[in-house]
Order: sequence, then structure tokens, then C-alpha cells
Amino acid sequence: MPGVDRRTVIKGAAAAAAAAQFSWALSRTAAAADADDTELHWLEGSAPDVHAGATWGVPWARGAYRPEQSFRLTTAAGDDVPVQSWVTGYWPDGSVKWTAHALAPGAPKASAYKLAAGTPAAPEQQVTVTRSAGRVEVSTGVITAVFGAKGSDTVVRSVRRGSAEIARNGKLVALRQESVREGADLSHFAGRVEKVEVEQDGPVRAVVRVEGRHRDGGRAWLPYTLRFSFFAGADSFRLVHTFVWDGEQTPGSDQGDFLRGLGVRFTVPLSDRPYDRHVRFADSGGGLFSEAVQGITGLRRDPGAAVRAAQIAGERLPATSTWDPRVADRLAYIPAWGDYTLTQPNADGYTVRKRTKAGYGWIHAAAGRRAGGFGYVGGASGGLSFGLRDFWQRHPAQLDVRGAAGDAAEATVWLYSPEAQPLDLRFYHDGLGQDTYEEQSDGGLEITYEDYEPGFGTPYGIARTSELTFWAVEKTPSAAVLAAQAAAVATPPLLTATPQRLHAAGVFGDWAPVDRSSAARSAIEDHLDDLFAYYRDQREQHRWYGFLDYGDVQHTYDNDRHVWRYDVGGYAWDNSELGTDLWLWYHFLRTGSAEVFRFAEAMTRHTGEVDVYHLGEWAGLGTRHGVQHWADSAKQVRISTAANRRFLYFLTGDERTGDLLSELVDVERTFLAVDPQRKVRTDGYTPGDRHALSVGFGTDWGGISAAWLTEWERRGPNAEKAKAKLVNSLRTIAAQPAGFFTGTGLLDADTGKFAITTSTAVSVSHLSAVFGLVETNSELVSLFGDEEPEFRTAWLNYAQYYNATDAQKKQLTGSTWKSALPAAHSRITAYAAQRRNDPTLATRAWKEFFTGSDTYFPSNDWNPVTIKAPAVLRTTEEIPWISTNSSAQWALAAIQNLALIGDRIPS
Repeated sequence: MPGVDRRTVIKGAAAAAAAAQFSWALSRTAAAADADDTELHWLEGSAPDVHAGATWGVPWARGAYRPEQSFRLTTAAGDDVPVQSWVTGYWPDGSVKWTAHALAPGAPKASAYKLAAGTPAAPEQQVTVTRSAGRVEVSTGVITAVFGAKGSDTVVRSVRRGSAEIARNGKLVALRQESVREGADLSHFAGRVEKVEVEQDGPVRAVVRVEGRHRDGGRAWLPYTLRFSFFAGADSFRLVHTFVWDGEQTPGSDQGDFLRGLGVRFTVPLSDRPYDRHVRFADSGGGLFSEAVQGITGLRRDPGAAVRAAQIAGERLPATSTWDPRVADRLAYIPAWGDYTLTQPNADGYTVRKRTKAGYGWIHAAAGRRAGGFGYVGGASGGLSFGLRDFWQRHPAQLDVRGAAGDAAEATVWLYSPEAQPLDLRFYHDGLGQDTYEEQSDGGLEITYEDYEPGFGTPYGIARTSELTFWAVEKTPSAAVLAAQAAAVATPPLLTATPQRLHAAGVFGDWAPVDRSSAARSAIEDHLDDLFAYYRDQREQHRWYGFLDYGDVQHTYDNDRHVWRYDVGGYAWDNSELGTDLWLWYHFLRTGSAEVFRFAEAMTRHTGEVDVYHLGEWAGLGTRHGVQHWADSAKQVRISTAANRRFLYFLTGDERTGDLLSELVDVERTFLAVDPQRKVRTDGYTPGDRHALSVGFGTDWGGISAAWLTEWERRGPNAEKAKAKLVNSLRTIAAQPAGFFTGTGLLDADTGKFAITTSTAVSVSHLSAVFGLVETNSELVSLFGDEEPEFRTAWLNYAQYYNATDAQKKQLTGSTWKSALPAAHSRITAYAAQRRNDPTLATRAWKEFFTGSDTYFPSNDWNPVTIKAPAVLRTTEEIPWISTNSSAQWALAAIQNLALIGDRIPS
């Protein structure tokens, strides 16, 4: 187009769209605003028998409520339920977008509740927090916990129930081994308290945050953050435990910092006679290992049926004067078993063993496949239940009881078992001679798809978060209560709204509840269900479990070995590549499936912690897919992106996920530390000027903008600055000669402005829109569209023309490009079709979806192939053509196309 200003062409190409009425979005908002209340149900379908308190999130339509609005919770029958509410997200006009709520375990039990504007009922027993002289004390009305002061190695000084002390000396323990060699010296570290802060202060829920580092004398190691949640009237509390790895392990050397054990320990005072004390462990199937410290069953002489029955029930035994004297007079000869250990070294087996005391032999007590991660020690006068979520899934894990025959027992929940091999995080190869960028790009990437660079495969700064629950009970609970406690540990109950209600609020962009109103829709819905089920089953089949691995899936399948390519460079762990997290969260939103939620939740717990750096120069960046989660040299915001974490935060109110989002507020500054394009640059650019950072408009800015949006949405401490940078970036992207097709620019980290280039060159990558950019931009247009029409036009042009014909591309930009991943990008064609009300584009989008080279449907054979032993380790079900990149993108395209242009799907 000689003589024509292409910037004018781009801005003018959608003049009609700027005036179009976005009735689709408005109708969703209106539907939500008309609702007087929100029905909530338990995610797993029925009310739990026991729980330790629940928090959840609810979205609201724009303009429906102001921040000062209070909320009332009732049962379906209209009975008031005490609830605590707080705002977690805001619309641009300052109205409430998301609220979080807390329900105490003693609240009226119901299968469903209603949440509406109104005055909340107050709990009969409120959580109270007392602060004095650096000491924090929390009372639920049933139990009272006193926290250790700054500088102490005791995190929780005591937990009392009434006047009885149930537990004391709660501390963190870490074992460091100086070498991986067997017999190397062990160092014992205790978690030193550096900060105690009350984050939330009742009346239904209070949260105490403790920060510190583990110390052995003068050395500080393994920074930690703990959050203790207490609920009104509860005899329990929850603990969210996060540690960050800051150890040193040198590849090729056996010396370094090797974690040998990491745990949480409480001392439990015991005053009952040994035969009135009990130890319990749970199996994941609901069963219990149940023993008294001093057993009086199975003896040669019978103490009496009532005595035996009481011990089996965990009740206080009748006075010994009522026993058969042949037993009562010989109690001293019955061993008291003071020490118990349950060890889960892998996903397929655990053992329980016991001994009388230290220095004496262990005996085998029980075994099973998968433990429930739950235990109890105590007696007729009180005891402590304790449990670790995802216990067997995140093996090696362990539960210890020590000294139960004495005056006090120690109960330790080991997040990492001291009986396992030391945690070895060393890089897995010696570099293979890849010393130059050329060798790394033309060598490693070309053969194993691994982007290697010396010194980049470090775990320094990765993290792991675990969830624990404790009950301080007045006596040994019944088997039914203990089993219910164990179930609440394994699956903490969660309230949620229906997909229809979530959708009506207009959150998270382009999706819609499942709709099977036509055969064509049903076919796609079936395959979306099939695809999730396949990955669910693959996780079990290939044992995608382990302390750092659980929650992730793998990237590409090896059809010859009939395994995923767990050991082949960049084809192994997925690390969020091409939107896996997004796919699972959107699948949950539209289905409401508990199974999908739990899968997505585990993924966010993993990908937001293990795949991302939280310390050091790369803090805020994530690592591309690889054999180890930290191995690849591509450290990028496309992996750490807030777009992947926002779902869990807003749907649950989880504070730890909020930390992850806060860490990303200034993530653009990491571009000073590492240039994502350093290996392929030919323009001589090197990072160094924070006012001119080379940032791509796709994978880079997509993650940066999601972080700014979320900080502003949450009204965090940097909200106004984040909004200003966000708006400035929208305007300066739109002002580029080719808009989004310009591809990259120089970003000022202080203002968020991109320098406006004079070049009309076009740079288009098939990866730009597959790491959350599509989803984030949809929200940005919805939030800012009328205020920033130029940005809206720039994005709509990209959406319409990415998959266009060469002639159309050239007319718009003067250039052409290969439209890789056409089926994946059909969803942005659909977006343009819906927003511009263009039936021709809708037809084109469905054609791209059904016939693109990356499509999964309709020609693919979804029937799994069975491979039997001895060709494989065990019988394997596989769909050989499935790969995770394509799975995530196909599913997202299906979900968004159905939401945007489902009414135009061809039959």
C-alpha cells in the first residue's frame, strides 16, 4: 500500500467496532446484578462431617456493591450462619468484584447456603486476638494458642483447651546433610522466629503470620512463612507452611546443602495411664491404625469384656479394681509402646512400625498402599490430632510419635521424610560441551529441546507450600470422628457458587457454562471431558507424584517407549507451558467439577512455587519446561505469570497465593537481570537501562500486564502505580505503527510506557498469545475498552488478522507471516467475530478450529491404546498423538469458541 500510513489503516480498520454495543458482556453483568442472593454449595457435593473452617471467594457484577457492603449467610431454611467477609478484588469504578468469606466449623450444617447483602450474624464464641509486649495470643473460645516472640526457636509456645495444655513447644525442624554420601554429618536446624504479625483479626477467622529462617548456631537457612488460621468456636487450627530453598549444591560435587528432613513438631503432655493413651494413623481409604500405648487386649489373661471394649473405643478404662486381678496385678509386665513411625517413601506403599523406647528394636506394625497423612496421640484427658494434606502424593513423607509412654510425646509431621535419600537438587548433567549460545541453540535445542546455559539450572529461590491441620481435643476421639478429621485434612472443604453464577458476574474473560444443546456442542464437550480424564489417569498411571513434582504434568509422549519423555530435555515436566493451568481453571469454571478443581489447585500450588524463583536475581521469573523444574535456562515471566494464579486466589481467598501475586508487581525489573532474547539477538541490545527494557508484546508483556492488573484489582500497596503503568502500556502499544504486530518495544519500568518506534516492521510469533495474553487482553478490553478505544482496536486487529489470508495481512500491515497454531488461534478469530458482530469471521474461526494443523477434532481417534507387559512396566493406556502443548491450547480454543460463537457452530 504505497503512500498509505499503515498506522492509520490499523486504527481505521475497525471504526465500526468502536461504536459497537458489547451486549454479550452487558447481559452477563445485568444478570448478576439482578440476583438478590448467591447460592453456595460444598465443592465435593455434601456437607462435611468435620472440618477446621472454610474460606471461599464469590464474584459480583460491576456496580452491584460498594466496598462497605456487609453480607449475610443463611442456610437454605433461612437460619443465620455467622460469616466473616472481606473484599479481595475491585472493579474499575471501585465497586466490589470479589469477596472472600469465612465459615467456622461449628456453623449450622447444611448442604447449601445463601449469601446476600445484609448484616452478618455474630458467632456465639468469637475469635479474639491479644497482643502485648511482642506476644500474640489467639483464642477461638475453645482453644487458646500463644505464639513465640521474635528471636525464639519456638513458634507456638502452647495450645490450651480450657485450663488443660494440649500441646506446647511447637517448632520447625530441618535436617541438613553436608554430603550425599551415606553417613555424612547431620546438622539440626530450628525455625527461628523473626516476625509475628496478625493478618486477620476475627470475629469468625483470625490469621497469624510468622516469618523466619531455620538456624543452626550462626547459620540461617531455609526462609519460611507460616500462616495459622483460627476459626470461631473451633478446637482446631490450620497451618499453611512455605519454605524457600536457599541452599547450595554444586553439580559434580558431593558436598553441599542436602535437605534430609523438614517438619513441624509439637510436644503433647500426657497424664493418663499408659493404657488410656492412644496412637492413631489414617489410611487414605478411610481406615485407621488404632493402638493403645499399653495394650490390654490379646493377653493370655482377659481383663474383662468391658475393659477391652473401652480400650478399643479409646475411652477411659474402668478402675483396675474391676479388672481380672491376674491382669491388673501384672500391668508392669505389659510393654508400653512409646514410639511410632509411619513412613510413605513413594506413592505405592507405606509402613508403620513401633518400639518401646529409644535404644530398643523396632517391630513391624502395619503396612498399606497410601496413607492418609493423619495421626493422633493423646489420652482420656486430651490429645492432638495432626495431618498433612497430599501426604502420599508428595512423598517422601512421614509421621512420628516419640515418647508416648512418658510424661509427654513429640508428634512430628515430616513434610520431607528423614528416612528418605537426601533431597538432591543438583543439575543432572555436566553441560555436554554446550559452552556457547550457538552450541546451546543449534545443539541442545535441536536434539533434546533443552535450552541449557551454564549456571542457569539452579534451584536457588524455588519454594514449596504445604497445608497442615491440627485439632486440640479433650479426649481421644471416636474412630468416626478421627476418620472425618482425616478426610478434612486430605480434602479441606470448600464452598463455591455454580458455574452459572460465576459466569453471570462477568469475571475471567471468555467462557460459559457447559451447554449440550446441540449435537455439535455435545461432541466438543465430550472431548473436553475426555481430555481432562486422560490427564487425570495419566498422572496415576505414570506416577506424577513427589515432594516437588506433584501438581505438574508432563509435556510430550514417547510413542516408542510408551512413557512420557521424562528424561528428554525440554520435553519432560510441563511447567505451565502453553497455558495448562489456564485450561484446567477454565474447565473448572464451566463444569463446577470438584475433581477438576482439585487437579488445578494442586497445579497452582506447584507451578506458582516450584517453577518460580522467590529469591535472588531471578525472583519473579519462572523456568521453562525441562527434566528438572528449574533446569532450563529460559527464565521468563510467561511461566510465573499472575494469569495462572488469579483463579485460586479469588476463588478461595488463599493468602499464600496472594503473596505470589504480590511478588510480581514489579516483575518487569527482572528484565535488567536476564534478557529472554539474549541467545537470538542480532541488534546488539543488552539490558542495563530500566527506562529502555526490551519487552515483547506477547509472552513478556502478557505476564507483566497480568501482574499490574491483579495488583490494581486487589488494591494492593502499589495499586495506583500499577494502574498507571498498565494504562500507559496499553496506550503506547496501540500507538505503535503496527500495533500488536510491531511485536516488541523498549519499556520504561518506571512509567510502563513503550517507546514509539518509527519502523513499520512487523514481528509475529505463534507463542505471543498462548501464555495468557488472550485471556488477559479480553479482561483489559472489558475493563478499559471505552476509555482506551485505540488499545481495543489494536487487539481486535491482532485477533482478526493473525489467521487471515496473506493478502489481508499485507493490506493491513504490509507484511505476511506464518500463522502457526491456527486452531489454537481460532479463539482470537472468534473473539474478533463476536466483538465485531461479523458472521464471516465466526465461520472462519470454526473452520480454523476444525481443520487447523494443530486441531484435536474431529478426525483424531480418541480411543486409548492398551500396551501390556512385558512391553512396558505395567499395562499402559495411551493416546499417542496427545501432547500437553496442544491439549491446553485446543481446550482453551474449544472453551472460548463455544462461549463467543457457540451459536454459530456448524452442525
